[in-house]
Amino acid sequence: MTKCRVLLSILLGVIAMSTHAAGPHDTDWTTPAESSHFRTTPSYEQTQAYLQRLQQAAPDKIKLETFGITPRGLPMTVVIASSNGTFTPDVARAAHKPIVLLQAGIHPGEIEGKDAGLMLLRDIAVAGKYPHLLDHVVLVYIPVFSVDGHENSSPYNRINQNGPDSMGFRGQAQYLNLNRDYIKADAPEMQAWLKLWQTWLPDFLVDVHTTDGADYQYDLTWYTEDPHKLDPAVAAWQHKTIVDEAMPAYEKHGHLASIYLEFRDGRDPRKGIENFGSGPRFSTGYAALQNRPALLVETHMLKSYAVRVYAVYDLLHVLLDDINRDPAALLAATAKADADTIARMQDAKAQVPLTFRLDPTPAPFELKGYAFTQTHSDISNDAWIQYDPTRPETYRIDNWNNLLPDLSIAPPAAYVVPGEWTSIIEKLDAHGIAYRRIGHPMKEVDATAYQLDEPQWSSTPFEGHLMLRNFTLRAVPAEVTLPAGSVIVPMNQRAANVAIELLEPQAPDSLLRWGFLNAIFETKEYGEPRVLEKLAREMMAKDPKLKAEFEQKLHDDPAFAADSRARLAFFFERSPWYSVQAVGAYPVLRLDAAQLAILGTK
Repeated sequence: MTKCRVLLSILLGVIAMSTHAAGPHDTDWTTPAESSHFRTTPSYEQTQAYLQRLQQAAPDKIKLETFGITPRGLPMTVVIASSNGTFTPDVARAAHKPIVLLQAGIHPGEIEGKDAGLMLLRDIAVAGKYPHLLDHVVLVYIPVFSVDGHENSSPYNRINQNGPDSMGFRGQAQYLNLNRDYIKADAPEMQAWLKLWQTWLPDFLVDVHTTDGADYQYDLTWYTEDPHKLDPAVAAWQHKTIVDEAMPAYEKHGHLASIYLEFRDGRDPRKGIENFGSGPRFSTGYAALQNRPALLVETHMLKSYAVRVYAVYDLLHVLLDDINRDPAALLAATAKADADTIARMQDAKAQVPLTFRLDPTPAPFELKGYAFTQTHSDISNDAWIQYDPTRPETYRIDNWNNLLPDLSIAPPAAYVVPGEWTSIIEKLDAHGIAYRRIGHPMKEVDATAYQLDEPQWSSTPFEGHLMLRNFTLRAVPAEVTLPAGSVIVPMNQRAANVAIELLEPQAPDSLLRWGFLNAIFETKEYGEPRVLEKLAREMMAKDPKLKAEFEQKLHDDPAFAADSRARLAFFFERSPWYSVQAVGAYPVLRLDAAQLAILGTK
């Protein structure tokens, strides 16, 4: 960003303070960030006060609601904005208005979306700059998602970032990163957000962040989920609206934008970029499970705060203008995606991808970066990259952003969760997944079960959990008795993909992977060594093949041979005393269509 561009941005802020000052009920609508020339960002109390003034001045266009309470007892505010008082989801649907959910401050140190949102609401509601921007759209706006993190403000929270003077903290009060919490939903804030999502069921999600990483010319980078993760109708709308229309229009406002830049090697941008992975723990990945397009916005942390706020402001009004001009296209795309998901249960050949891999064939990409040097550091004993922002340079590099499905599964007609597994059922409730609870025991239920073995956990915690990294899996037929209170989760529902992610063990963000079911791998009864010594001899005497297998393992596995406990466990784990404990038996069952039909008659 040139010095001239920075000065121009500050000048625009000064102009905004005069041109946007006049409103029907007040004389000064300058936002707190504008009044400080974008040196500071307002506290949550100041933000609330400004929004309340907007609501008082334009009650037919702005409505504030509380949708949750943070762990520290602060209200979580959502703003409903509409040109004609469309303030409920039922009224929005009846009027055929798509619902856009805009959220800022999920990482409160990255807070441009809050200040850009205040300016945009002001210009829609009281300044008359965009009087028709929301004629055919309802905006649901969260100015600060992580309120407790926002109030934990410090000049030292983000070492990589150029302003504002003080900024919020990445984690909320319980040290959880909300943008890793969508599917596991540990945080009270996320549980509140999920209820808001289910209430409004938005048609489009925009999540505003500030990036870390390399230096380059772009004011803003952006990310959308790969088409393979989306219904074709949603993928087509997303590409047309964002790639073909919004981004070219946005750059006409004087900005430079790029797809998200995840460098393969941060020490050398010339080695190319790749997909950062996303997934249902992130906002855009969760929206994809919900059959919704989503846009991740990342302003560039080294640009001035003024430039970053205006970068978001301009992109938001361009996006809303696009949707407002053709609301039917977005509604048709999301309705088609929901219908396709519901109808999928009738397709015996249907496959649902759980994991993805990088397309091995990269696409060419022009990176508008800066010249840089690489020197050896005697501190880190590694390469130290240093950029020269006075020397713009374009690099032709490889882009490995495209993904291909890797592991896919045939979805069942329904899942069954036994009633005693209340922690699983509570997660279904948190995500609004429909199920039928049985009121009496059901015997002789034929189902498919999973047997899981050889579990391996991460050695360090991640977001309060020890993730289950690896295990072996085999499907086995099972005849079970379901206790009263068990739930049947049919897959002919719009949220089926969320249920699959939660309940299918191999899914990257399944409840199993997050460690919610670690107890299934624990043995509760054990054998004393003196007893197992006798058992081992009896088993080998009766089964020569088992004896040969044991001796072969002694030969092939020195660690096993040196471990007296492992040698005895070899026999215990092959005995009825161990198998009756059902170690590794995954409790969630799968039903095919025939089994589901039979179960429905019981």
